[in-house]
Amino acid sequence: MFKIAIPAVAALGLIAFAARSQATNLDLQSGVAPMGWHLSHEGSLAKLAYGVENSDQLALMMTCERGQTQAVVYGDVQPASPRVIRASMETAIDPLSGELPGEARISVRDPALQQLIRNGKLAVEADAGRFELSANPAERRLIGDFFAYCGSDRV
Repeated sequence: MFKIAIPAVAALGLIAFAARSQATNLDLQSGVAPMGWHLSHEGSLAKLAYGVENSDQLALMMTCERGQTQAVVYGDVQPASPRVIRASMETAIDPLSGELPGEARISVRDPALQQLIRNGKLAVEADAGRFELSANPAERRLIGDFFAYCGSDRV
């Protein structure tokens, strides 16, 4: 009887320990980082992104070099503006996803982007429809810095 009882009790103990460890790991992993506006620079390229900081989880990213009048827009959402210039159909298919890259161009002086600077709100379009991305006061300063950099021809 002890030959069966001891291994059974040990197995139940290991199962309980594993379940408890897994629950603890899930609790730590469920702390989802908030999405927001983030500004970074890579050489002469400025990047303004809406997503989770320091991750690939981005809804929208705009890039420009100093003094450019147009920003390149990437992501699952695009500014809701009739002036957005979509990537041409001649663009190569992304080898990783098998899809056309979600790239577009927009003037840094576009009314939709000017509203982002003034009010901290950007109307965007996605497969799910139209909605708005908002910015808090600290993020609005980053947004202003991005557009000042893009619109400036001073080095």
